[in-house]
Amino acid sequence: MKISAQKTKLSGNITVPGSKSHTIRALILASMAEGTSHIANPLPSNDCLSTAAAIKQVGAKVDLTSKENTWIVEGAGKNLHLPEDKIDVGNSGSLMYFLCPVLSTLSGECTFTGDESICTRPVGHLIDALNQFGAKAECLPNPTGKPLCPPFKFCGPIDVSKELNTDGKLSQYISGFMMAATKLNGTLHMNLATPKETPYLTMTKLWLESVGVNCRISDDFKTVEVDGPVNIKAFDKAVPSDWEGVAFPLIAALMTDSKIVINNIDGSGSQGDDKIVEVLQKAGADIVWDKKDCTLTVTGGKRLSGNLTINISDFPDAICALAVIACFIEGTTTFTDVEICRKKETDRIWAMRTELSKLGAVLEEGDDCLIVHGHSPLLENGQANPEFVIHGGEVESYKDHRIVMSLACLGLALKDNEKLIVKDAEWCSVTFPHFFEVMNTIGAGFIEIEK
Repeated sequence: MKISAQKTKLSGNITVPGSKSHTIRALILASMAEGTSHIANPLPSNDCLSTAAAIKQVGAKVDLTSKENTWIVEGAGKNLHLPEDKIDVGNSGSLMYFLCPVLSTLSGECTFTGDESICTRPVGHLIDALNQFGAKAECLPNPTGKPLCPPFKFCGPIDVSKELNTDGKLSQYISGFMMAATKLNGTLHMNLATPKETPYLTMTKLWLESVGVNCRISDDFKTVEVDGPVNIKAFDKAVPSDWEGVAFPLIAALMTDSKIVINNIDGSGSQGDDKIVEVLQKAGADIVWDKKDCTLTVTGGKRLSGNLTINISDFPDAICALAVIACFIEGTTTFTDVEICRKKETDRIWAMRTELSKLGAVLEEGDDCLIVHGHSPLLENGQANPEFVIHGGEVESYKDHRIVMSLACLGLALKDNEKLIVKDAEWCSVTFPHFFEVMNTIGAGFIEIEK
């Protein structure tokens, strides 16, 4: 479908859904546990629903119908088994990277596949890791023609006596092997040459420790060790709010003459994307984080400025939202260490440069950087800035949920009589179901113009 956005003013309170990253980890661990787990405040997004379907294939029972916003998982425990058919992960890279290592601890062959987008995502690092650990893994013929992409198959079990030496630039498969270690008799050792996305490794470590697993990660994140076996017991846990989802109403309020309160903010530090607050405050953003009340109060309509350099490797999923608001910050914003951003649902560096350029923004794309030459809509005296030339138009989303939401939010900050149309906008449901309806409760005014 297509969504239309134009200038508006936001006000009121908004609550974003639970974290996708936490929800998928909770589902995988609950499927491995003995007994019945209760997961409160889960994210009912496409990726999480794909995970719920996948763990049913390997022996867990899942009830998503609870009226208390709680999912109930009866774990497979010691009866965890390989699926009778291939596992289709849909659009979820997290599910693929987490569940594959877990199932590689079992004897036998297993095949993973997914949607068209997943079948363009490189998995060479995962295939190499499986083979280093003693499994026999290989990619299968790919409908997109791209090498080293899903579908792929492997035959386990992996050998805990072997060590993994890998770059670690993607964190997800490392997290998957950390969870897999609980089913192995010994200590799993992993050596990461250039670890990235390190907050997500910390998140996995915290989850494992919460269910009784002994983990060790060196201060530089280059060494990861997990002791097994561990008989995981069922648990009752709540999923914190999704910082990746917080980013969108946050930038929307800052770019417009708005004041909103975002509720249920996770202050645990387990999500790397909370760095977006610090980044934007450096540009003068009026954001008040009340960690006691778990709220963010965001006041927009103010001039943002500064020449910022942002290493995005620890929170790469924020690149789309930050690239958009950088167009509204007076000065040059340079995003560095962006390689990981090219390996998500699409090449987000190329995609954001391409689409924002259509709207009048000035960006430069390097091999490992994205440079945004932004202008505030306001001069220092509060008058309109003639150098701010962002305008409306129709943009591609590349069926990438974060591109959909970031560009839609940009549309709310256009000049009078300008309009932005975002194509394939339904893909926001991957991580933020009903995003447009939720945003409309605080005055966004998004309009669906085409199914």
